[in-house]
Amino acid sequence: MPWTNNSGGGSPWGGGGRQGGPWGGGGGPQLPQAPNLDELLRKGQDFVRRFLPRGFGGGKGLAIIGVILVGIWLLSGFYRVQPDEQGIVLRFGAFNRITAPGLNYALPAPIESVLTPRVTRINRIEVGFRSPEGANIPVTARPVQSRDIIEESMMLTGDENIIDIDFSVLWRISNAAEYLFNIRNPEQTVKSAAESVMREAIGRTPIQPALTEARAQIEQAVRTGTQAILDQYGAGIEVTQVQLQKVDPPPAVIDAFRDVQRANADRERLRNEAEAFRNDIIPRARGEAERLVQEAQGEREGRIARANGEAQRFVSVLTAYSEARDITRLRLYLETMEEVLRQSPTIVVDDKVQNVVPFLPLNELNRGARQANTGAGSAGGTVVDRPQPTPSARASGASR
Repeated sequence: MPWTNNSGGGSPWGGGGRQGGPWGGGGGPQLPQAPNLDELLRKGQDFVRRFLPRGFGGGKGLAIIGVILVGIWLLSGFYRVQPDEQGIVLRFGAFNRITAPGLNYALPAPIESVLTPRVTRINRIEVGFRSPEGANIPVTARPVQSRDIIEESMMLTGDENIIDIDFSVLWRISNAAEYLFNIRNPEQTVKSAAESVMREAIGRTPIQPALTEARAQIEQAVRTGTQAILDQYGAGIEVTQVQLQKVDPPPAVIDAFRDVQRANADRERLRNEAEAFRNDIIPRARGEAERLVQEAQGEREGRIARANGEAQRFVSVLTAYSEARDITRLRLYLETMEEVLRQSPTIVVDDKVQNVVPFLPLNELNRGARQANTGAGSAGGTVVDRPQPTPSARASGASR
């Protein structure tokens, strides 16, 4: 070999003699030697053998170790999906399949990986205000200590007024694969879509209905419009509810606006009172007029009927009189006298009639007694003796 030194130096940089190299002697600097790979492998095998039982020292032992490691790697593919989650399996980073809740298996990393988004949780996005950080607030309530975002809440109404609206959007994941891979920022997408649809709905609504009776219609329109935009994007998101938290005029003019609202309320109240009075007096007047008309109609019909009856009676009497004049004349006389005597208190007694019972006017006596009790005293009855009737008068009375 060209570097062999027969004098025992061994190499030109060796330390065997002073004349073996340019730096000669043992005190000069020496270069580090390269590591021996065989020696390193041997030391590694010796280190592993110290932790393994006897019989694993050769290639067979290494094969068993490899099988164990492969088994552990394969077992690492088991994963659990919770009841409120959905398993999304990715193969080399691309979507492969969806797995149901429970124990599932996927090829271990780096072949497949699993994402488990929560698909039943209701998420909330706030537009126009922000809740305090870390506050535990129900999704359906607005926090008391919230911060207003003016650039989001100020909107222009259909009658060119400015209104301050704070609302929240409640949503959940309906399709986990679309949610993860079709949109980059789901929350910002939902917020932008809801705000855009809200501005469109408010731009078609006057301020007065927006503050009062049109709130439910606005919420429904915004939810439907936002859902349509998200479906068009394929976002895999379902908007469950839109809640209007605050609908007020701008703070700078809210006092004046409330004065106008009170004036409008007074006007509406007075109008309602006038309508109520009108609805009360007009039907009564119409009813009174109809009653008078009906009474007049009845009076007319009654008089006509009575006149027709009198005329018909007179015609009947005339016909009967024409057929039997004497009998009809006597009948008319008797009926007339009966009517006259019925209403007259006069009593006529013939002087020739004998044994006439004395007449006692009890009605007049009772009336006079009552007047006497209330006045100067009491008065008794007076028996009026009538002359005895003659037989001819008795006979005439019996014939009558």
